[in-house]
Amino acid sequence: MSTINAATAAPTRKSLARKIAVTAVLSAVATILMALDFPIPFLIPPFVKMDFSELPALLAAFSLGPVSGAVVCLVKNLINLTMSSTQGAGELCNLLIGIAFVVPAGTIYRYKKTRSGALIGALVGAAIMALCSIPVNYFISYPYYTNFMPLDTIIAQYQKILPSANGLLSCLVIFNAPFTLLKGLLDTALCFLIYKPLSPLLHK
Repeated sequence: MSTINAATAAPTRKSLARKIAVTAVLSAVATILMALDFPIPFLIPPFVKMDFSELPALLAAFSLGPVSGAVVCLVKNLINLTMSSTQGAGELCNLLIGIAFVVPAGTIYRYKKTRSGALIGALVGAAIMALCSIPVNYFISYPYYTNFMPLDTIIAQYQKILPSANGLLSCLVIFNAPFTLLKGLLDTALCFLIYKPLSPLLHK
């Protein structure tokens, strides 16, 4: 009995070590991508920036499971706390929105491990992330930003793009939610492009 346990324990430990190592590498890549954000001023005010830091988390969710995807989101934001300009408010929002994306995607893929299952999971996750961005921004991000910029000034930035935008909630629905959905769709497209070439590294 002890021989069998020893024989099965070694692969289990090896698998766990590999999982931790891959999660750590993807977390490091996510941290770098989070720092490489950039504005898209014609679509949304420049203080809302695009980044692809959820891409490594999505890769982790598909290859290692939804928990690993959530861990990547957590680690990248913990690291970015050391250089945060929002006293953690931005990192908290990024964490919540990222988890809303990768956990549903990874969960659906776990039960339907096909290409279509991955696509359905990613699309569902992107839609959930977009919806979650509205309350997360409304109750966390923008209350923090109003400590430094009046709400009317924030809304005026949206009105430069769409003059009919009126009220913070309206701006979040018209601009932030579609922008977040676009971000999720781009991450999904990139994931499908690179997942197969990276699969040997992610799984072995």
